[in-house]
Amino acid sequence: QVQLVESGGGLVQAGGSLRLSCAASGSTYRINTMSWYRQAPGKQRELVATITSGGSTNYADSVKGRFTIARDNAKNTVYLGVNSLKPEDTAVYYCNALDHWASGKDYWGQGTQVTVSS
Repeated sequence: QVQLVESGGGLVQAGGSLRLSCAASGSTYRINTMSWYRQAPGKQRELVATITSGGSTNYADSVKGRFTIARDNAKNTVYLGVNSLKPEDTAVYYCNALDHWASGKDYWGQGTQVTVSS
């Protein structure tokens, strides 16, 4: 099993920045692609950014140029730098990791709240 713990969320004014972290523990050798999702009140969870074990990244159109995903494989940690924040970025941000040993299996963290005030 793999455990994911997010941190770094908080309350920030529009235009501000945060850095979210997601630390993986347990059977981390099972992980390859890691992603950040977010879920705003009353909305479906959406994919924000993805990074492969090799460092290839992909972003949702709504965050391109403002958010940056990165990972430190030695620390089993993935980061999400969030800049130029907008009120519509307010959501719970979740970390996700794909298990490359078990097809279709993935892991989720408990989420960290990001609130952007206007």
